Amino acid sequence: MRDRKTCEYCGETLQGRVDQRFCNPSCKSSFHYEQSKEKDASFFQKVDRQLKLNRRILKNYNKAGKATVRAEIIKEEGFNPKFFTHYWKNSKGDVYLFCFEFGFLSRKENNREKFVLVQWQDYMNL
Repeated sequence: MRDRKTCEYCGETLQGRVDQRFCNPSCKSSFHYEQSKEKDASFFQKVDRQLKLNRRILKNYNKAGKATVRAEIIKEEGFNPKFFTHYWKNSKGDVYLFCFEFGFLSRKENNREKFVLVQWQDYMNL
C-alpha cells in the first residue's frame, strides 16, 4: 500500500489513517466532482438533456396549444426530432411525436419542412 502524505485535492499534509486520501469531506467531494466533469456524459445524460431541450423549445413555440413553425428555426436552437418520449396517432393516421406533453408533426409545405406543434389533450388517452 502506498503511503500518501498529502491531500489529493488541495495538497495539505494528512494526519490520521495511513490510507487517508483527503484532508476533509469538502476536498473529497471537490476532487470527485472535478473528475466527473472530465468524463464524457453518459448516454442516459445525453438523451435526457436532449429530451429536456426539445420540450423547452416546443413549449416556447407553442403558447396557444397549437402552432406551426418552420423546422429550420427550431433546429437552429438545438431541437432534434429523433428524440421523443412517446407518440400519438390521430384518426387520419397522422403520427405526432411527443416530448412529454408537447408534440410535433412533420409536414412539407411549399418544399419547406414545417412542424405542427400541439399540446397533449385528455382525449388523446383513448
